[in-house]
Amino acid sequence: MTDLDTRAGGAATGTGDRSRPRAVLPALCVTQVTGWGIVYYAFPVLNPEITAATGWSTTATMAAFSLALIVSGLAGIRVGRIIDRRGPRTVMTTGSAVGAVSLAVVASAPNLPVFFAGWGLAGFAMATTFYQPAFAALTRWFAPGHVRALTIVTLAGGLASTVFAPLTAVLADHFTWRTTYLVLAAVLAAVTVPAHALALRAPWPPAPPGTERPDETPRAVVRSRPFLLLGVALTLSALAMYAVVFTLVPLLLERGYTTGQAAWALGVGGVGQTLGRTLYAALARRTGTTTRTVVLIALGALTTAAFAAVPGPYGLLMAVSVVAGVVRGNLTLLQATAITERWGATHYGRLSGILGAPAMTASALAPFAAALLAPPLGGIPQLFGVLAALGATAALVALGTSVRPRGPAPAEDRPAGRRSGRPPAVG
Repeated sequence: MTDLDTRAGGAATGTGDRSRPRAVLPALCVTQVTGWGIVYYAFPVLNPEITAATGWSTTATMAAFSLALIVSGLAGIRVGRIIDRRGPRTVMTTGSAVGAVSLAVVASAPNLPVFFAGWGLAGFAMATTFYQPAFAALTRWFAPGHVRALTIVTLAGGLASTVFAPLTAVLADHFTWRTTYLVLAAVLAAVTVPAHALALRAPWPPAPPGTERPDETPRAVVRSRPFLLLGVALTLSALAMYAVVFTLVPLLLERGYTTGQAAWALGVGGVGQTLGRTLYAALARRTGTTTRTVVLIALGALTTAAFAAVPGPYGLLMAVSVVAGVVRGNLTLLQATAITERWGATHYGRLSGILGAPAMTASALAPFAAALLAPPLGGIPQLFGVLAALGATAALVALGTSVRPRGPAPAEDRPAGRRSGRPPAVG
């Protein structure tokens, strides 16, 4: 095996001998579980109670949450550039504090304008503390073994809904939605602010050398056909996937299940995400980048169609939720590695921010669009059918995302597990 093969394998499996800051990985595991669980997954559980207690429409509250995701997508472009240059500590610590403040504003909102303002602040917190900045940190600190580090963090992050969706439901059974959010804000501050401030103090390493294709500047990459098509595919997939996440609880309530049962069905999707992420490294070794992208997006569409077609029994719906989670878990890692597998890691933060912005915007619009479209379509099951078709379209678009290198490509761009003299996997 050549040195190039060793480096390629290390990128996929996490092997390698570079010294790494030990506290970073466990800290980010904890903060991703806490941040996603509280800032993101608590909302679909609490939203029915928010609308019932305030009289605000579901469309309005969903629009407020959508605002947070739009802000996150737009801010993420700038955040990626800052992390590329300066590292993640200041950005992620500040974002953690802002996240706690934003939930306190949401909890105390006397009217919709303040409610929207709180979620706008939460969007900044998402951009500075969720997967994108964590992935940028891990890709720089842990290269060439960054895929293993990314997998470990997303394995932990996949438990966010499993832990916090049921926990939020329990809190909501004993307190008002406002008190529940205040409790969760306190937990968020107590866990994530010190973790980011103390664990991310390691020196920020310089950017890795550029690829052997110096004409492929970030501007040229962003304008290239594969990048544009990849952005379209991930955006359509995100729109379908997050519309499902945010309408799964209403779907099950509409079918006669209790709030607790619906919350658990949402939560077990996190178990599926964790399971799926354990499989990603093996999948990456056996498939090419484009093939993997197409297959995973298509499987996401298939699970959405299953939700539309299967009204019960409850155990079967739980099984579908687990499978959907498996697909979501793999898609998270797919997006996390999409840049390095095609264009290298030199400008990872910047390119991933640009790639992620439209997908995050789509995920922002998903709850609002779902609430708006379900009635004219005839109900949530019919909506899920449309979302499945959207996911299938995304899979077709993903067929055009292959990058054909002109000359030798860096290790990160090669299909994981490729050995000298062996042709690359299809896609």
